[in-house]
This record gives sequence, C-alpha cells and structure tokens, in this order.
Amino acid sequence: MEEVDRVPIMGVVAELVLVRHGQSLANVAFPAADARGLLEAEVSGRDAEVPLTALGESQARAVGHWLAQLPAGEVPQVVITSPYLRARETWRIAADTSGLELPAPTTDDRLVDRLLGDLEMMTRAAVNHHYPQESARRREIGEFNYAPPGGESFADIAVRLQAFLDDLNRDHARQRVIVVAHDAVVLMMRAVIEQLSWDEVVEAERTAGSVRNASLSRFVAVGDHLELASYNSVDHLPQG
Repeated sequence: MEEVDRVPIMGVVAELVLVRHGQSLANVAFPAADARGLLEAEVSGRDAEVPLTALGESQARAVGHWLAQLPAGEVPQVVITSPYLRARETWRIAADTSGLELPAPTTDDRLVDRLLGDLEMMTRAAVNHHYPQESARRREIGEFNYAPPGGESFADIAVRLQAFLDDLNRDHARQRVIVVAHDAVVLMMRAVIEQLSWDEVVEAERTAGSVRNASLSRFVAVGDHLELASYNSVDHLPQG
C-alpha cells in the first residue's frame, strides 16, 4: 500500500480504541441470502440506517460492561462514531450500560463503512445479475484498488482515514480516544497506522480473522507514534 502524504502533527493520542459495531440486521440477512443465491436479502433501506439485531444490542451492552470495569485513568476522554445508525446505537447502548459519566459522542463522516455506490445493499447474486462485468473488473484491478460503480476502493478508505487520524492526533494529542465504526474502518485504520502493504493487510486478516462485531482493537502511544496493543479482541463478549 502506498504511503499517504501526512500533515505534520504535534504528538499523538495517548490511546486509540477501535470498536466495531454490534451485529446488524445486514450482518445476518446478507450471508443468509448469499448462501441461497437469492437476488434480495431480508433487509431494505439505506445501509446507513440498518439497525442492530437483538444480539447486536447484547454485544453493545457487553462493551458497556467492559467500559464500567476500566480504571478511572483509562476511561475514554473523547468518543467519535460513524454517523451510521448501527455504530451510534452501539455506543449509546454501551454508554448507558456502563453507568459512567462519559464524554458526549461526536460523529465523523470519514468513519463510514466502505461506500459501495450502485452495489449498496445488493446480494452477490444481484450484483452478478445486474453488473456481470464487475467480477472480471475486480480481478483485473485488484482488491485494493477496485471501486464499485459510484463507490470507493480500500485505497480510498486509507486516504480518508489518514486524514482523520492526522486531525485526531492534532486535536486530541495525549488523550484517550474511542472510535465506534465498521470492519473496513478497523482494518484500514490498522493499515494506515502501521503502514501495511495490501499483502500485509490480507495476512493480518488471515491471521486474526475478519473484524468481529463489537470487537476491540487498541493502539497506545509509544513516543511519537501509535503501536498495536491488541487486535480484534472479543474477550469481553459472552462466550457460546
């Protein structure tokens, strides 16, 4: 992955915790539809408005219990979420469950899920039916640079997250920050912070698995940069 030009910054955040939202209705409906080769999934509307499932709400409460157990000196000082409903609701439920006096969350459009453009909310069968050329184009361009019609590539996500991270380090240096967003954001934030090549990103996902719902990934400041402390952890979630 090519390194994105950086804006000079003064220091970095003390800690950055990335939380993927709890299970959403789309997380259930699309795999079920794809497994059956269906043209439509049992979910409708805009991606930004997809709600959590009951399990997703339970996972959000588990994040809240994790927050409640943090020492006073480790409670987040800054909270930023994706504007998508499933991310905002994950934080709302987690914050309410924690019983803590937490900072009011803000949203940042740069934390949205990968924008799929014309392919948004389409099953694999529907994409193959309506856009049969996309599969070959994707293979030709490569996964990192492939952008669906009207959508964005992983390379595009890296650019917006680099800008977000530069602003975050400038505005919240030496503060503890929690971000609630999406699997693509967590994965590509790691790529940006660690300056991973795309092959290294793929290997990281192969080793640690896909970014799980309500998982925690934590970076801590070491000198003037952030280092990975834990990734894709679900130890706080009920097992079984």
